Amino acid sequence: MRQRFEQAVQRHGATVLRVCRAVLGPGTDADDAWSETFLAALRAWPGLDEDTNVEAWLVRVAHRKAIDVTRARARHAIPTDDLPEQASTEGVPDAESAELWGAVASLPQRQRLAVAYHYLGGLPHAETAELIGGTPEAVRRAAADGIKTLRKTYHAGETREGAPR
Repeated sequence: MRQRFEQAVQRHGATVLRVCRAVLGPGTDADDAWSETFLAALRAWPGLDEDTNVEAWLVRVAHRKAIDVTRARARHAIPTDDLPEQASTEGVPDAESAELWGAVASLPQRQRLAVAYHYLGGLPHAETAELIGGTPEAVRRAAADGIKTLRKTYHAGETREGAPR
């Protein structure tokens, strides 16, 4: 791979973090999945083909790392008497928009993953279908339903003109 790894991290790091946060929720788990994604990518970088779609490849690696984090959550106890580390705000459109991330987190899993991989990760519906299972048409429908739900719930407090109710 001729592109320098550091350039790939700079170019695609925010996208990978958005995907991790959409799948795992904002917080340290998403940050850990992001770190694990780029550690795995660094190890595999020298053997990567020149014609590889780096962004799509990184989103796939992030998907697998997010699954690993989810599995690890189930196996490990979480200490509660320590203060959590400050979560990174890189890759988040607006650090104050907890309401938006909450709306994304409340979507049914299939819709959340379809929205995360297609809209936040930039994967085509066909590649998203390979990741989450099903057909591209089913993924397209799940993504559309997810966006429709987000528009209803996230903008519920606004009128059509954008003024608060």
